[in-house]
Amino acid sequence: MFKRPDIQGTGGHGGVRRRMKPLAGGVSVLFVSALLMGFFHGSNIKDGQVEKSDQHAFRIFTVAKGFDHPWGMTFLPNGDMLVTERSGQLRVIRGGKLDPEPIKGLPRNIYAAGQGGLLDVALHPDFENNKLVYLSYSGRGDGGANTEVARGSFTGDSLENLEVIFRSAPKTRGTGHFGSRLVFAPDGTLYITTGDRRQMKESQNVDNHIGTVLRLRDDGSIPPDNPFVGRNDARPEIFSYGHRNGQGMALRPGTDVIWMHEHGAQGGDEVNILRAGANYGWPEITYGVDYGGGKISDRTSAPGMEQPVIYWDPSIAPSGMAFYDGDRFPEWRGDLFVGALKLTHLRRLELDGDKVVAQEVLLEDLDERIRDVRSGPDGYLYVLTDSSNGSLLRLEPEGP
Repeated sequence: MFKRPDIQGTGGHGGVRRRMKPLAGGVSVLFVSALLMGFFHGSNIKDGQVEKSDQHAFRIFTVAKGFDHPWGMTFLPNGDMLVTERSGQLRVIRGGKLDPEPIKGLPRNIYAAGQGGLLDVALHPDFENNKLVYLSYSGRGDGGANTEVARGSFTGDSLENLEVIFRSAPKTRGTGHFGSRLVFAPDGTLYITTGDRRQMKESQNVDNHIGTVLRLRDDGSIPPDNPFVGRNDARPEIFSYGHRNGQGMALRPGTDVIWMHEHGAQGGDEVNILRAGANYGWPEITYGVDYGGGKISDRTSAPGMEQPVIYWDPSIAPSGMAFYDGDRFPEWRGDLFVGALKLTHLRRLELDGDKVVAQEVLLEDLDERIRDVRSGPDGYLYVLTDSSNGSLLRLEPEGP
């Protein structure tokens, strides 16, 4: 179990930089606020403008724009990309240009309202041979909506033989907290985040899917080594529980360890390392308070409940997460990147083992909600901005 984090995150503050300061016991922490100088504002992104971080100078380029609240992205082997739009469209970027025609053959019961809609997208690990694309979305059904996952064979302009491989239970009313990130582990199993659907106490119940991370085989069947297999009082799909709203998840390169983050309420956003059968505490323990300042819990720790690697108070409203594992930014290799919605920036976390030893705020002066971030196979870093005219941006190092 993790100890109380040595660092709690803070939001960016103008252009102020705060360097390393020694703490009690010899622990050091770096809080770095925005380094950008205000060259970009909203849609006035000037392609190729140089920005500087602590470790790298980089340029920002617009790959494509005009997305309707883009949510997730993935890279095809031929260099093209798939991007989801929350309103229910799957888009493809071919040869560097956005195809005006959405991909056909998507689920018909996508519930596009509030935080719901078409959400994440992932490729099967053997995509080059089977062409399988996986989508997560909020799906309508009896009683309301909840997170579902479907897969289909990608033909280039449609998904064929679409099948739903998972439906969260129960379906509930409301338009918030669907979670919905997808990650394939090295053993071929698929991890899925769900949200608490604003029924926070249900996150402590393992007899439903609310507030959980799920682990399935690629066809939706249940791995026999899942932690709750064989229990009559638990859903066998569950890998971990006690989560609020997991909107970021990533496999740490070179390992089989999956990290995730989730929204807190008003404060208390967390980054966690997933462990089989673990309880991450929501809402019994939290570093946040409810919207408006109401108390959720008077405890930040409890026996048998995991502590986060790091938490942020005030909230940054995290969404999307990626480890950088390319070669074009060598000083960033192994760092964890997190998109921030409310505080409109990209957060870089420098790690020493499983501890965060430094943070840096990037892209703050774009004044854009960052919905997703991915490390591309070409070594560049890719970012989605969340708006009705959203953009896909690429970060490239300055110079050759």
